[in-house]
Amino acid sequence: MLLYTHSSGLTESTAEPVVLIHGLFGSYENLGVIARSLSEQYHIINVDVRNHGRSGHSEQMNYNLMADDLAQTLDALNVSKAALLGHSMGGKLAMTFALLYPQRVTKLIAADVAPVAYPPRHNSIFSGLFAVDIANLSSRAQADEQMSAFVKEAGVRQFLLKSLIKEDDKFYWRFNLNALKANYSALTDAPMTTGQYEGPVLFIKGGESDYILPEHKEAINRLFPNAQAKIIQGTGHWLHAEKPAAFTRLVQEFLLR
Repeated sequence: MLLYTHSSGLTESTAEPVVLIHGLFGSYENLGVIARSLSEQYHIINVDVRNHGRSGHSEQMNYNLMADDLAQTLDALNVSKAALLGHSMGGKLAMTFALLYPQRVTKLIAADVAPVAYPPRHNSIFSGLFAVDIANLSSRAQADEQMSAFVKEAGVRQFLLKSLIKEDDKFYWRFNLNALKANYSALTDAPMTTGQYEGPVLFIKGGESDYILPEHKEAINRLFPNAQAKIIQGTGHWLHAEKPAAFTRLVQEFLLR
Protein backbone atom coordinates (compact mmCIF):
# COMPACT_ATOMS: atom_id res chain seq x y z
CA MET A 1 0.00 0.00 0.00
CA LEU A 2 1.34 3.42 -0.92
CA LEU A 3 1.01 5.75 2.06
CA TYR A 4 0.00 9.38 2.09
CA THR A 5 3.07 11.52 2.74
CA HIS A 6 3.79 15.18 3.40
CA SER A 7 7.30 16.37 2.56
CA SER A 8 8.96 19.52 3.84
CA GLY A 9 12.35 21.04 4.45
CA LEU A 10 15.29 20.66 2.09
CA THR A 11 15.12 18.55 -1.04
CA GLU A 12 16.08 14.88 -0.85
CA SER A 13 18.96 15.50 -3.27
CA THR A 14 20.59 18.04 -0.93
CA ALA A 15 19.81 16.73 2.56
CA GLU A 16 19.41 13.49 4.49
CA PRO A 17 15.80 12.23 4.50
CA VAL A 18 14.14 11.83 7.91
CA VAL A 19 10.87 9.89 8.07
CA LEU A 20 8.45 10.76 10.89
CA ILE A 21 5.86 8.15 11.91
CA HIS A 22 2.91 8.90 14.21
CA GLY A 23 1.26 6.72 16.82
CA LEU A 24 -2.10 4.97 17.20
CA PHE A 25 -5.18 7.08 16.32
CA GLY A 26 -2.88 9.80 14.96
CA SER A 27 -1.87 11.26 11.62
CA TYR A 28 1.14 12.92 10.07
CA GLU A 29 0.17 16.30 11.59
CA ASN A 30 0.92 14.98 15.09
CA LEU A 31 4.66 15.35 14.51
CA GLY A 32 4.35 18.71 12.77
CA VAL A 33 6.29 20.60 15.45
CA ILE A 34 9.19 18.18 15.11
CA ALA A 35 9.03 18.38 11.31
CA ARG A 36 9.24 22.17 11.39
CA SER A 37 12.16 22.14 13.81
CA LEU A 38 14.15 19.75 11.59
CA SER A 39 13.15 21.21 8.22
CA GLU A 40 16.08 23.64 7.99
CA GLN A 41 18.61 20.78 8.03
CA TYR A 42 16.82 17.74 6.62
CA HIS A 43 14.39 16.50 4.00
CA ILE A 44 11.35 15.59 6.13
CA ILE A 45 8.82 12.95 5.12
CA ASN A 46 5.76 12.67 7.37
CA VAL A 47 3.65 9.59 6.72
CA ASP A 48 0.12 8.48 7.52
CA VAL A 49 0.27 4.74 8.23
CA ARG A 50 -2.42 2.44 6.87
CA ASN A 51 -5.89 2.91 8.42
CA HIS A 52 -4.90 6.40 9.60
CA GLY A 53 -5.10 9.90 8.20
CA ARG A 54 -5.32 10.12 4.43
CA SER A 55 -3.78 6.70 3.75
CA GLY A 56 -5.78 3.74 2.52
CA HIS A 57 -7.92 1.48 4.67
CA SER A 58 -7.46 -2.26 4.98
CA GLU A 59 -8.92 -5.02 7.12
CA GLN A 60 -5.37 -6.33 7.67
CA MET A 61 -2.86 -4.52 9.88
CA ASN A 62 0.38 -5.70 11.46
CA TYR A 63 3.93 -4.40 11.62
CA ASN A 64 5.29 -6.50 8.77
CA LEU A 65 2.55 -5.22 6.44
CA MET A 66 3.11 -1.66 7.65
CA ALA A 67 6.87 -1.96 7.07
CA ASP A 68 6.16 -3.19 3.54
CA ASP A 69 3.88 -0.15 3.05
CA LEU A 70 6.72 2.12 4.09
CA ALA A 71 9.19 0.38 1.80
CA GLN A 72 6.84 0.74 -1.18
CA THR A 73 6.25 4.38 -0.34
CA LEU A 74 9.94 5.22 -0.05
CA ASP A 75 10.55 3.41 -3.33
CA ALA A 76 7.90 5.57 -4.99
CA LEU A 77 9.63 8.66 -3.57
CA ASN A 78 13.03 7.42 -4.82
CA VAL A 79 14.37 7.38 -1.25
CA SER A 80 16.85 4.53 -0.91
CA LYS A 81 17.71 5.12 2.75
CA ALA A 82 16.60 7.45 5.54
CA ALA A 83 16.67 8.12 9.26
CA LEU A 84 13.46 7.02 10.99
CA LEU A 85 11.71 8.60 13.96
CA GLY A 86 8.57 6.97 15.31
CA HIS A 87 6.39 7.59 18.35
CA SER A 88 4.68 4.68 20.14
CA MET A 89 3.08 2.51 17.43
CA GLY A 90 5.13 4.48 14.92
CA GLY A 91 8.25 3.58 16.89
CA LYS A 92 7.40 -0.11 16.65
CA LEU A 93 6.89 0.31 12.91
CA ALA A 94 10.26 2.07 12.62
CA MET A 95 11.92 -0.77 14.56
CA THR A 96 10.32 -3.41 12.34
CA PHE A 97 11.42 -1.58 9.21
CA ALA A 98 15.00 -1.32 10.51
CA LEU A 99 15.09 -5.05 11.32
CA LEU A 100 13.67 -6.02 7.93
CA TYR A 101 15.54 -3.46 5.82
CA PRO A 102 18.65 -2.55 7.84
CA GLN A 103 20.50 -1.31 4.75
CA ARG A 104 17.80 1.33 4.21
CA VAL A 105 18.01 2.91 7.68
CA THR A 106 20.79 5.34 8.56
CA LYS A 107 19.63 5.99 12.13
CA LEU A 108 16.63 5.05 14.25
CA ILE A 109 14.80 6.99 16.97
CA ALA A 110 12.03 5.35 19.02
CA ALA A 111 10.00 7.75 21.12
CA ASP A 112 8.68 6.19 24.34
CA VAL A 113 8.22 2.62 23.17
CA ALA A 114 10.19 -0.62 23.45
CA PRO A 115 10.27 -3.68 21.14
CA VAL A 116 8.01 -5.65 23.48
CA ALA A 117 4.39 -6.71 23.81
CA TYR A 118 2.20 -4.46 25.95
CA PRO A 119 -1.04 -5.15 27.79
CA PRO A 120 -4.12 -3.46 26.29
CA ARG A 121 -4.09 0.21 27.29
CA HIS A 122 -6.71 1.67 24.97
CA ASN A 123 -9.90 -0.18 25.92
CA SER A 124 -11.54 2.94 27.33
CA ILE A 125 -10.59 4.91 24.21
CA PHE A 126 -12.14 2.30 21.94
CA SER A 127 -15.27 2.32 24.12
CA GLY A 128 -15.43 6.10 23.88
CA LEU A 129 -14.96 6.14 20.11
CA PHE A 130 -17.60 3.48 19.54
CA ALA A 131 -19.95 5.42 21.84
CA VAL A 132 -20.03 8.30 19.38
CA ASP A 133 -23.22 8.07 17.32
CA ILE A 134 -21.58 9.02 14.03
CA ALA A 135 -24.71 8.54 11.90
CA ASN A 136 -26.72 11.05 13.95
CA LEU A 137 -23.94 13.36 15.10
CA SER A 138 -24.72 17.07 14.91
CA SER A 139 -21.50 18.62 16.27
CA ARG A 140 -18.00 17.95 17.52
CA ALA A 141 -19.15 19.08 20.97
CA GLN A 142 -21.73 16.30 20.95
CA ALA A 143 -19.05 13.77 20.05
CA ASP A 144 -16.88 15.07 22.88
CA GLU A 145 -19.77 14.67 25.31
CA GLN A 146 -20.50 11.12 24.16
CA MET A 147 -16.85 10.12 24.57
CA SER A 148 -16.47 11.75 27.97
CA ALA A 149 -18.21 8.91 29.81
CA PHE A 150 -15.31 6.63 28.82
CA VAL A 151 -12.39 8.98 28.14
CA LYS A 152 -12.03 11.29 31.14
CA GLU A 153 -9.00 13.28 29.96
CA ALA A 154 -10.09 16.30 27.92
CA GLY A 155 -6.71 16.45 26.19
CA VAL A 156 -7.03 12.86 24.95
CA ARG A 157 -10.54 13.57 23.64
CA GLN A 158 -9.29 16.66 21.80
CA PHE A 159 -6.52 14.59 20.23
CA LEU A 160 -9.04 12.00 19.03
CA LEU A 161 -11.40 14.68 17.73
CA LYS A 162 -8.68 15.88 15.34
CA SER A 163 -9.58 12.80 13.29
CA LEU A 164 -13.32 13.57 13.26
CA ILE A 165 -14.05 14.97 9.80
CA LYS A 166 -17.20 16.66 8.49
CA GLU A 167 -18.07 16.55 4.81
CA ASP A 168 -21.45 17.30 3.21
CA ASP A 169 -22.98 17.72 6.67
CA LYS A 170 -21.90 14.20 7.64
CA PHE A 171 -19.24 13.22 10.17
CA TYR A 172 -16.79 10.34 9.89
CA TRP A 173 -13.61 9.15 11.57
CA ARG A 174 -10.56 9.57 9.36
CA PHE A 175 -8.97 6.46 10.91
CA ASN A 176 -10.45 3.02 10.27
CA LEU A 177 -11.88 2.39 13.72
CA ASN A 178 -13.18 -1.13 13.04
CA ALA A 179 -9.82 -2.29 11.63
CA LEU A 180 -7.86 -0.74 14.51
CA LYS A 181 -10.05 -2.58 17.00
CA ALA A 182 -9.88 -5.88 15.09
CA ASN A 183 -6.08 -5.73 14.79
CA TYR A 184 -5.35 -4.16 18.16
CA SER A 185 -3.64 -7.28 19.55
CA ALA A 186 -1.17 -7.20 16.63
CA LEU A 187 -0.40 -3.54 17.36
CA THR A 188 0.27 -4.14 21.06
CA ASP A 189 2.44 -7.19 20.27
CA ALA A 190 6.23 -7.07 19.99
CA PRO A 191 7.17 -5.80 16.52
CA MET A 192 9.79 -8.52 15.92
CA THR A 193 11.74 -10.88 18.13
CA THR A 194 14.50 -11.90 15.69
CA GLY A 195 17.12 -10.16 13.60
CA GLN A 196 19.35 -7.22 14.41
CA TYR A 197 19.80 -3.64 13.35
CA GLU A 198 23.39 -2.67 14.11
CA GLY A 199 23.12 1.02 13.21
CA PRO A 200 22.80 3.82 15.79
CA VAL A 201 19.53 3.81 17.74
CA LEU A 202 18.16 6.28 20.26
CA PHE A 203 15.32 5.43 22.64
CA ILE A 204 13.78 8.54 24.21
CA LYS A 205 11.73 7.86 27.33
CA GLY A 206 9.19 10.08 29.04
CA GLY A 207 10.32 10.34 32.65
CA GLU A 208 6.82 9.67 34.00
CA SER A 209 5.89 7.04 31.41
CA ASP A 210 6.02 3.28 31.94
CA TYR A 211 6.37 2.34 28.26
CA ILE A 212 10.15 1.79 28.57
CA LEU A 213 11.19 -0.09 31.73
CA PRO A 214 14.43 -1.66 33.00
CA GLU A 215 13.13 -5.12 32.16
CA HIS A 216 12.95 -4.11 28.47
CA LYS A 217 16.71 -3.60 28.26
CA GLU A 218 17.43 -7.22 27.29
CA ALA A 219 15.05 -7.11 24.29
CA ILE A 220 16.41 -3.72 23.22
CA ASN A 221 20.06 -4.80 23.38
CA ARG A 222 19.38 -8.10 21.60
CA LEU A 223 17.72 -6.44 18.60
CA PHE A 224 19.59 -3.12 18.67
CA PRO A 225 23.12 -3.65 20.00
CA ASN A 226 24.12 -0.05 19.25
CA ALA A 227 21.25 1.52 21.20
CA GLN A 228 21.37 4.31 23.74
CA ALA A 229 18.63 5.87 25.83
CA LYS A 230 17.72 9.35 27.01
CA ILE A 231 15.05 10.45 29.47
CA ILE A 232 13.04 13.68 29.35
CA GLN A 233 12.01 14.33 32.92
CA GLY A 234 8.55 15.68 33.66
CA THR A 235 6.93 14.12 30.61
CA GLY A 236 4.61 11.21 30.00
CA HIS A 237 3.99 9.15 26.89
CA TRP A 238 3.39 12.25 24.73
CA LEU A 239 6.88 13.57 25.47
CA HIS A 240 7.34 15.23 22.08
CA ALA A 241 4.18 17.28 22.60
CA GLU A 242 4.78 18.03 26.28
CA LYS A 243 8.38 19.24 25.90
CA PRO A 244 9.00 19.74 22.18
CA ALA A 245 12.15 21.83 22.65
CA ALA A 246 13.87 19.18 24.80
CA PHE A 247 12.72 16.40 22.48
CA THR A 248 13.91 18.22 19.37
CA ARG A 249 17.28 18.94 20.94
CA LEU A 250 17.89 15.25 21.64
CA VAL A 251 16.82 14.33 18.10
CA GLN A 252 19.04 16.95 16.48
CA GLU A 253 22.07 15.99 18.57
CA PHE A 254 21.60 12.32 17.69
CA LEU A 255 21.12 12.94 13.97
CA LEU A 256 24.22 15.13 13.80
CA ARG A 257 26.53 12.48 15.27
